[in-house]
Amino acid sequence: MQGPDPDNKHPMPGFPQVCFIKNTISNPNILVGDYTYYDDPDDSEDFERNVLYHYPFIGDKLIIGKFCAIARGTQFIMNGANHKLSGISTYPFQIFGNGWEKVMPKPEELPYKGDTVIGNDVWIGYDALIMPGVHIGNGAIVSSRSVVVADVPAYTVVGGNPAKPLKQRFDPEVVARLESLAWWDWPIETVTQHLELIVSGNIDALADVAPRQ
Repeated sequence: MQGPDPDNKHPMPGFPQVCFIKNTISNPNILVGDYTYYDDPDDSEDFERNVLYHYPFIGDKLIIGKFCAIARGTQFIMNGANHKLSGISTYPFQIFGNGWEKVMPKPEELPYKGDTVIGNDVWIGYDALIMPGVHIGNGAIVSSRSVVVADVPAYTVVGGNPAKPLKQRFDPEVVARLESLAWWDWPIETVTQHLELIVSGNIDALADVAPRQ
């Protein structure tokens, strides 16, 4: 068995609210791994509407790993939302033209936080908001209606506004082993064969079945 087809938009027959994101995006600056899904009864195929202020001329990317679960209402604020901060006013006069374009800021005058990167096996809860340039580590959990303004370490649960660490899912040495095992990169046949171990808490047993390099 190879599991569900990652090239199928709707992997759950009868449940169109669940959609594999990578099969629905057209923006080349949004990169999503296999099996990552968006769950939304109001058009799950239009995930891109949740990626805001993502202007091509800025060039920042939203990168999401494999096997992520993204709940309805999750939004990603990209770098295009930023206004110039170094002057007296932050108002974007230039966008209205008619002579106001003379104060168009130079690219280096606008805050730029870089790419937004979500790891593998990340669960992002309902109505979460991810700010520009945030990196969320593998296996992390973002609680519903969190506002994530800073990086989230691997296998950490965060929540609140601004989101703060609530708990570590595993001890640091276990996290290091899980990062090394990187089960999400295994052949899908191996993942399917060992699902019971992947969803269990027995890391030793999982390590015993890891593909040999």
